[in-house]
Amino acid sequence: MTRFSDELRDAHREKWDAAVGHRFVQELFDGTIDDGVMAGYLVQDYRFLDSFLQLLGAAMSTADELAPRLRLSQFIGEVAGDENTYFLRSFKELGVTVEQRDNTPDTSACTGFTSLMREAAETRSYAAALGVLVVAEWLYLDWATNAPEKRPESFVHNEWIELHDYPEFHDLVEFLRSEVDRVGPDNREVVEEYFGRAVALELDFFNNSYEQPLEV
Repeated sequence: MTRFSDELRDAHREKWDAAVGHRFVQELFDGTIDDGVMAGYLVQDYRFLDSFLQLLGAAMSTADELAPRLRLSQFIGEVAGDENTYFLRSFKELGVTVEQRDNTPDTSACTGFTSLMREAAETRSYAAALGVLVVAEWLYLDWATNAPEKRPESFVHNEWIELHDYPEFHDLVEFLRSEVDRVGPDNREVVEEYFGRAVALELDFFNNSYEQPLEV
């Protein structure tokens, strides 16, 4: 039997696969990605932290059972810990200044994704929050699991891969998919809308990294 989460991905397969196999991902695997592209990408991605935590908090508070509330609470702590530390170390390694972090204009995809996360949170709908969350984590797992055994030397590249391909992250994605499978069919239109918009923005985000690199 096909899982509902698989149906969602299949409905957006063209853009999903374009993101998973993007030039950014391939150059990340090779360790050849331009420092300005990587720096710009991380500056933009770091700006999701506030809205992403808002989305996670909304999902936790609107979940219909205790078990998902506990799991999402745990994930909130993880996002505020190791991943935040990676960003700060990477900015230092790439020579990204505090001024650049604060004053670089948002890309269109960054603006769109931040708005989408906040919009989903403000609906107070668990299904809407899941529609965005499952894309944000599952799509990254999908590309990270394609990484070759030989990893790039730079921790900036290698740890970004590792942050999205380790056993606990696999478990997290499975949890989110299971919740979408459980809640989604009764909230099909809501989940489909937010899932589809999130996939399109993930692809745009990779594209924008080459259109607006940072000077480092």
